[in-house]
Amino acid sequence: MSEALVAAEAAGAGVEPVPGASGARQFWRRLRTQRAALVAAAVVALLVLVALAAPLLTALEGQDPTTYHPSLVDSARGGVPIGSFGGISGDHWLGVEPQTGRDLFARLAYGARVSLAVALAATTVQVLLGVVVGVAAALGNRWVDQLLSRAADIIVAMPLMIMALALLAIVPSSFPRPVLVALIIGFVAWGTIAKIVRAQTLTLKELDYVAAARLSGWSTWRIARRELLPGLAAPVITYAALMVPANIAIEAALSFLGVGVKPPTPSWGQMLTSANVWYQAAPQYLLLPAGALFVTVLALTVLGDGVRTALDPRAASRLRVGTGSKREAKAAAEKDVQSDVQSKVVQSKVVPSKVVQSKEVQSKEVQS
Repeated sequence: MSEALVAAEAAGAGVEPVPGASGARQFWRRLRTQRAALVAAAVVALLVLVALAAPLLTALEGQDPTTYHPSLVDSARGGVPIGSFGGISGDHWLGVEPQTGRDLFARLAYGARVSLAVALAATTVQVLLGVVVGVAAALGNRWVDQLLSRAADIIVAMPLMIMALALLAIVPSSFPRPVLVALIIGFVAWGTIAKIVRAQTLTLKELDYVAAARLSGWSTWRIARRELLPGLAAPVITYAALMVPANIAIEAALSFLGVGVKPPTPSWGQMLTSANVWYQAAPQYLLLPAGALFVTVLALTVLGDGVRTALDPRAASRLRVGTGSKREAKAAAEKDVQSDVQSKVVQSKVVPSKVVQSKEVQSKEVQS
């Protein structure tokens, strides 16, 4: 609620305003009831830890993602790794890459850094652009609203992959590729969040605490910063949590098509591009990056859905249903059964008493 409105009500009542419960505490209480979201959060935390500690882990293994090991591949068979399971050994925990002999564990760990960093950077650009455009459209005059809304519609209607492919193809290769991929994804895909922010801002503008702030003489910027942005936090965080796995998939698709992250920088999509001809001779070279990509996208999607449910106050009554907790469902069923039994017992007691009363009345009438 607006600070001006809270102060006015407190002054009129002669008491100090009592702060409500912590929003972060409520969010955590709702989130921890969702077991799938907690498992997904643990998986995401593990992936982030592997990405951050990639130099330490590869140093512990004694390898790096760019060094070639031609002695570990069989050139007579076209470069197939020597040894069982793709050359897995104490020096190479997940085997080596066909033809080059580069360490797969090191490339997967460093590929996680690239995929997560590109996705988070692209999501940040999308959120910043979407919030600025959406709030400006909702608070501006009719012409500003029409101009920004039509721009958002055009961005939403544009085919993302085609636009990204075109822009990546014309940019010089000297530009850092991960940064370029993140910027292009962010600048091409901000339209949807801008429309969401605009619609939510138009709703918040009509609330009493925003009107009280406006009557108090606050500027438009101060109202947007102090009153509107806190109200926009839940939908923006919800949509951002769902955009991260989508951006990871987009980066992998661009790298798979050969216009994303370029060698020697490791990327999961780039590894899939090289592995599509080795799926029979060295299946682990295809399965490992594909599995890592699948697990990451799935975990982030489940976590994003859990964040959406935890941030939506209207979903509080649906949390017990969504958790799959048999104990809570059984308790609710037993409570319903007990209430039915009690109601039947009460009815069974009331009906005989009424019958007895009616017989007494009839006997009195006969006697009279």
